[in-house]
Amino acid sequence: MIDTHCHLDAPEFGGDAARVVAAARAVGVGQMVIPAVETGNFAAVRALCAQHPSCFPAYGIHPLYVARAQADDLAVLRDYLTRQRPVAVGEIGLDGFVGSPTLAEQESLFVAQLKLAREFDLPVLLHLRRAQDQVLKHLRRIRVRGGIAHAFNGSRQQAEEFIKLGFKLGFGGAMTYPRALQIRQLAATLPLDSLVLETDAPDIPPAFLTKGQPNQPAYLPRIAQILADLRGMPLDELLAAVERNSRQVLALSNLRMLAQ
Repeated sequence: MIDTHCHLDAPEFGGDAARVVAAARAVGVGQMVIPAVETGNFAAVRALCAQHPSCFPAYGIHPLYVARAQADDLAVLRDYLTRQRPVAVGEIGLDGFVGSPTLAEQESLFVAQLKLAREFDLPVLLHLRRAQDQVLKHLRRIRVRGGIAHAFNGSRQQAEEFIKLGFKLGFGGAMTYPRALQIRQLAATLPLDSLVLETDAPDIPPAFLTKGQPNQPAYLPRIAQILADLRGMPLDELLAAVERNSRQVLALSNLRMLAQ
């Protein structure tokens, strides 16, 4: 299994990524993608992935960190894309839930990072909370090689538009809640070749966790079982499909180089 989105450098793990990685590998999660959120944690993500061969980096500036961005951040990102061979640019995107920074303030940095992804021919890991249409607008104008719409929570029409543009849709903890009717309906009925699994650890805890307990990649098998149940298919078939989808959409040549 591949956890396509988890933040193992987050403070919730108390600096003990080794324990989290070991727990994940013990239940069959063999690879984890670690997206950065600002240039200030690029080095931590790089170091974590260098220490743990099952972890693979993505570098980008998250929309909620735009206010902390510095004038040379794009140059720093370019240097990391050149030297560090990530599997994607991310986590980047737009967030329409928060009032500050505004979408207008977020868009400039998002557009610049899309252009870098296109220049380096890398997929992108998209953050698109309450901003699906705005993100789609920019993706139609700046064509990248695809990527993953992380924590997808849009409409079916929006899902189909992302798929047309070469994106897979990330499903994780939110799908495990019985009241999440729209997400569960999409997870059950969208084309199987459009889905990937993620935890967003330590965030978006699944329904089976005690309140306040951080999410982690080791819970991915239970999340996968829920997805298989929603689709009415055997777990092994589901896992084979989503692994194939993940490998198809990520920068596989970089994945192989990093694993050597």
